[in-house]
Amino acid sequence: MTRAVLSIGSNLGDRLAQLRGVVDGLGHRVVAVSPVYSTAPWGGVEQDDYLNAIVLADDPEFGACDWLRVGQQLEQAAGRVREVRWGARTLDVDVVWCAEGGQVCRSADPELTLPHPQAHNRAFVLIPWLDVQPDAELEVDGIARPVRSLLAELDAGERAGVRPTEFTLPGSERAAEGSVS
Repeated sequence: MTRAVLSIGSNLGDRLAQLRGVVDGLGHRVVAVSPVYSTAPWGGVEQDDYLNAIVLADDPEFGACDWLRVGQQLEQAAGRVREVRWGARTLDVDVVWCAEGGQVCRSADPELTLPHPQAHNRAFVLIPWLDVQPDAELEVDGIARPVRSLLAELDAGERAGVRPTEFTLPGSERAAEGSVS
């Protein structure tokens, strides 16, 4: 079985519908979905705020590259155009972490670097991840660290910029059930 942590975000168009499209598109693979958060854009490009969530998914037939492929297909279906790095987008689906057969996947491939090389710096990834997997760990510089510790090390302003919303996604009722390693 391959388990993946997918970070999903949107700040163009019907942002919530874009996120729902990911959950619907993943279908039976969805194990848990975090609450939806509103976050300021990351990366220095002037744009509207994002809606972000984490999806915990698994599929016995998938490898790490399959999660990337499906994420890119969902982005294309949402009209994603890649023009400006860290720019506004209808949908962003990032593979943050993946494990196959209980072993954490590692990849230095520029197409899919795993674990995600910047996830530990992004409260909009770490906060919702903890909602679906409170005991999550993320490898940083070759060392597995609790996501909770990584979050605590971030600037308070970065953490405060991740604001809960009243929005929910299909599968979010399974968030507590999804908190498995």
